[in-house]
Amino acid sequence: MTIWNMWHGCHKISAGCANCYVYRRDESIGKDASVVCKTRTFDLPIKKNRSGEYKLTASDGIVFACMTSDFFLEDADDWRQECWDMIRLRSDLHFHIITKRIDRFEKCAPHDWGGGWDNVTICSTCENQDRTDYRLPIFLSLPIKHREVICEPMLEQIDMEKYLASGLIEHVTCGGESGDKARQCDFRWVKELRRQCVRSAVPFTFKQTGALFVKDARLYRIPRELQMSQAKKSGYSYTPGMNSGSAIKYALPQREELFARLKGSKFRSGFHLSQKDKQYAAQKGIATIRTHALDFISKRLCAENPENDGKQTPLKGHPVFIAQHATACCCRACLEKWHNIPSGKILTSEEQAYIADVLIDWIQREMNTT
Repeated sequence: MTIWNMWHGCHKISAGCANCYVYRRDESIGKDASVVCKTRTFDLPIKKNRSGEYKLTASDGIVFACMTSDFFLEDADDWRQECWDMIRLRSDLHFHIITKRIDRFEKCAPHDWGGGWDNVTICSTCENQDRTDYRLPIFLSLPIKHREVICEPMLEQIDMEKYLASGLIEHVTCGGESGDKARQCDFRWVKELRRQCVRSAVPFTFKQTGALFVKDARLYRIPRELQMSQAKKSGYSYTPGMNSGSAIKYALPQREELFARLKGSKFRSGFHLSQKDKQYAAQKGIATIRTHALDFISKRLCAENPENDGKQTPLKGHPVFIAQHATACCCRACLEKWHNIPSGKILTSEEQAYIADVLIDWIQREMNTT
C-alpha cells in the first residue's frame, strides 16, 4: 500500500468531517488544515530512481490518493488534470480515491474518462443515512468501473440495501471514530450493514471499532492501538463464498429467555397455529413434522447466502412455516438478530438441529393450547 498526498488541507462539508483527523493532527502542530496547498510528493507516481525507473511499482500495492484532503476539492481544480495525466500514464498501478464530494465527479473527470478507467477505484463515503441517500444515487449514476463505499466514521445505522442490490458496489467498509472527541459506534449498526452486504454478496470490512464502541448496550473505551485489531478479532468482515461467518464466536440464547422475548414482540406473538395446522401436525406426528422442518431449514436457510433471503419462508401452508415466523427462524437476518447465529456462513448440523428443536418446541406449545 502506498499513500499519495498530492495536496494537503480541506474544508468540512458534512457530519463525518466534524472530528477530522487531518484537522486534529494539524492543530496539534499549530497548522491550519483549511489552507490547501500542493505537496512535495505531488508527482510521486512519476518519480524515477537513478536508473531511470519508476520508484513506485505494482509490487508496492494499491496507491491511496489524497488521504489528507479530497481529490475533488474545489481548491484543487487547477491541479487535478495533471494528476489524472499521471494516473493515465501509470496504468500499471491501481489508484484508490476516497471522496465526500462525489457530486463534483462529472465536473472533475478527465476528458477521456469514458466509461471509467480500469486502474481507478472511486470510493464514496457515507457516514449516516442522509449522506447515503444523497451520495449513492449520484455515485451509481456515474460512469465508473470500480466503486466502493466507506462508512467511516459510522454515526448511525445505515440502510443501503437498495444500492447494494444494484450490483455496482464492489466493497463496503465501515468503522468507528477515533480521537478525544469521538462519537459512539454501535456494534448493532455494524452487524446490520454486514447483513445487507451478505444478502447482495458484497465484500464487507469492519475496519475499526473507534474509540467509543457500544456492544450489547455497554460502552467500551478502546485505545487507539487496539481499535483495528479488535475489529478484526470480531470476525465480522465478510468475503462472499468463503463461509467467513464461521469464524464468528457466539452463544445461543436460553430457550425460556428466547420465548419470553418472542412473547414480548407484538409481531412474533401474533402468529398461531390454526385448527387445520394443529390437525395436520397431529395426523403426521411430531417426528415427521421435525423431518419437514429439517428439510425446510436445509433448503431455505442453510446456505451462506440463501436465495431470496428475507422472503423465502411462506406465511402459511405448513405448521413449520408459521413456527418459523413466530420464533424468528424465517431468514438469516432474523436468526442473527434473535438467535445470534451469524449470517454469511453455512449452517452446521448442530445449528440446523437447534433451529428444528426451537420450531418443534413452539409447535408443541401451540398444540397444547385450546
